[in-house]
Amino acid sequence: MKRSTIALCLFFTFSSVFAQQGVKKGLGFGALPAVSYDSDLGFQYGALVNLYLYGDGSHFPKYDHSLYMELSTYTKGRVIARMRYDSDKLIPKVRSTIDVSYVTDPMANFYGFNGYESNYSSILDKTSNRLFYKNSQYMFRVKADFQGFFSESKFGWETGYSFYHFTNDTVNNKQLGITKTGETLFEKYKDWGLIGANEAGGGSVNYLKIGLKYDSRDQLACPMKGIFTEAVIQTAPKFLNEAFPHTKLAIIHRQYFTLANDLSFAYRLDYQMSIGNNHVPYYAQPLLITSYLIAATNQGLGGKSSIRGILSNRVIGNDVGFGNFEFRYKFFRFELLKQNFYLGTNVFFDSGIILKPIDMDLSKVSALDKATYFNDYAAGKFHSAAGLGLKIGWNENFVISADFGKAFDKQDGNTGFYVGLNYLF
Repeated sequence: MKRSTIALCLFFTFSSVFAQQGVKKGLGFGALPAVSYDSDLGFQYGALVNLYLYGDGSHFPKYDHSLYMELSTYTKGRVIARMRYDSDKLIPKVRSTIDVSYVTDPMANFYGFNGYESNYSSILDKTSNRLFYKNSQYMFRVKADFQGFFSESKFGWETGYSFYHFTNDTVNNKQLGITKTGETLFEKYKDWGLIGANEAGGGSVNYLKIGLKYDSRDQLACPMKGIFTEAVIQTAPKFLNEAFPHTKLAIIHRQYFTLANDLSFAYRLDYQMSIGNNHVPYYAQPLLITSYLIAATNQGLGGKSSIRGILSNRVIGNDVGFGNFEFRYKFFRFELLKQNFYLGTNVFFDSGIILKPIDMDLSKVSALDKATYFNDYAAGKFHSAAGLGLKIGWNENFVISADFGKAFDKQDGNTGFYVGLNYLF
């Protein structure tokens, strides 16, 4: 089953690549099936369209304007309707990215708070009650990001505005045709008061963002040398948010080393913290700050965007940190239809940690439920996974990616398998 999924991904992706390779200037158009696989979400199918305006083609393959539109669904229920505009010409010398998305997930993962403090049972997840670690989440997002450099230096700035609206609820098992046996963990958290009545159904958040960056990478798709570091403050101020004003800080460092011809080592360190003592609603806690959103969502530690091999959204806390470390090797290069390709592999180690837990008052939890659903909070304990991947690169910029990760601890699940585009960072 997995092999057939990969074959379909490669077929449709290469079809789209060759459809666009002749576009050098003016308006370019690409349409292709949106096909991928994620062990947390299932098999993805749908369609996407990308319009490019290359101008006179003098800086091809870079574009002047790009408009991306996607409508797709996963076999486990998630639906993505997304439109993204990206340009460094709308405002001269400023990269402008506008993203409008509606993502529905009738079976979103919810494993509780603080990582290992919330006990995970594979029996409840797979056999006894497949809905136990699920809730429904519908997210509407408008995101506008702007970034540029100071003069001709490698130092730059970032700013932006984001609006989120979440609608959360218990899984509608009747609509999905799934038998429900007992309460879900989400319902129990509401009963215990760990998720307040004023946040359980979701809500809206308005974010303002400002930050600084340093970027000396030699290329974007698969850098062989250089540094990309950013420090960003994202705040939901009181004057824009009637409920739950709060502020977060992110410090993200990425570095790339060439070890030999086509062999490199890359790592990313990401630290995200809450500033002050204001309560962050549970639906906003998983959101990870990023300067440029590639995927439809970027939230929660675990899964293909942060800790490969660990259950998505497994690690949620007030302050979190995670790292990705991988060796990348392009072991075979060849030419096909006058285009340059390479086959590559990557061996990786990913790890994350709760640095400051969410305060959980367990006074309403019975002794039996405490023993069943909670563990003692383990400060300094990492959630780790390792694995390997296969990469197929086209002209260095377009990369088909498949990663397989294995969790070190059964509390984080078992394995994760992800097929999509691009290196992780």
